[in-house]
Order: sequence, then structure tokens, then C-alpha cells
Amino acid sequence: MVARIPPLEEPYDPQVGAQLESMMPAGVAPIGLFRVFVRNLAMTEAMHGWGTYELGARLTVPMRTREIVIGRTTARCGAEYEWGVHVAFFAERVGLTRSQLRSIAFGDAGDPCWTDPMDRLVIDVVDQLHDTADVDDELWARVAVTFRPEQILDVILLCGWYHAISFVARAARVPNEPFAPTFQSVTA
Repeated sequence: MVARIPPLEEPYDPQVGAQLESMMPAGVAPIGLFRVFVRNLAMTEAMHGWGTYELGARLTVPMRTREIVIGRTTARCGAEYEWGVHVAFFAERVGLTRSQLRSIAFGDAGDPCWTDPMDRLVIDVVDQLHDTADVDDELWARVAVTFRPEQILDVILLCGWYHAISFVARAARVPNEPFAPTFQSVTA
């Protein structure tokens, strides 16, 4: 796959370098997607605040829920790049098993690896949002029993945000990171 918008390479303009540094943990090289984003620095600066919220401690859902939403959204969008980055950085930390990663990429909420009803619920929400851009009344009733209104908003917007991220990763043909697993790597 040839990148349609190649990630910037070093040396970076000082302003670009500072932006990239602010987007990654200390000492970690900037990922390819971020190096694509900074081709439009004003856009990247504007996105940074929202991205920091989505991946930060102020998000109202637990990190595990966040990563299931992101993983399922990016998998449903076919965004192997972003799915792999999140698996590499967060899957172990939030206790996602190999069978759960396989299910996120290829299965559904009914797979036996999902024993926590909240995990199943957020997969159902992501799938319905992906398929219909809506949540039907039956699913909404289940969601409203489990999540507070601010958490529901966070889940919906997280799903939408990662649709947008997936669109960029796929359309720009951002090459997979060498450290990141692929969809195929969880099928074995």
C-alpha cells in the first residue's frame, strides 16, 4: 500500500516538532497518522484538545470501555492501522484477551469471550451506530440503565471520533506501524 499523504519525516519544522511531541508519551516517536495530520498544522492543533479529552482521564467511561469502543469502531471501519495502534498501546493494559481482540475485529457481542454485560453492551452500541447512525429504543433502554447520560454522550462521540480517524487512516493509506498487530495476527 502506498501512502496517498505520506507522513512527514524528520527534520521537522520546530512548530511541527513541538506539536508532535505534545501528542505522544515522553520519549515515544510520533506515529505515522500524527505525522500525516501535521501536514495541516492548524487542523492538528484544533484536534489535539478533543483527542486529549477522548484519551484522557476526564472521559467518563473506564479505559477498558473506551478501548472496546475504539477497537470495535476502527475494526468495523476496516481501519487496521488505528486498530493496531490501539491494540499495541492499550489492549494488555485494559485486559483484552486474544479471543476478545479477535472478536472485536471479526465477531460480535454474542461471542463467548464476552462475559461482562457492559462489554457486550458497548459492542452492540458501536455496531448499531455503525450500521444505522442511530441507537434503537430497545438498545437505548439497556444503555440508559447501565450508563449515565454523560457516559452515553462520551460513548457516542468516541465512536464518531474514531470513525473520522478511521476515514483519514484509510483514505490517506497511512502505512501500518511496524510495532502494531494486524487484523490477521489475531486469527491464528
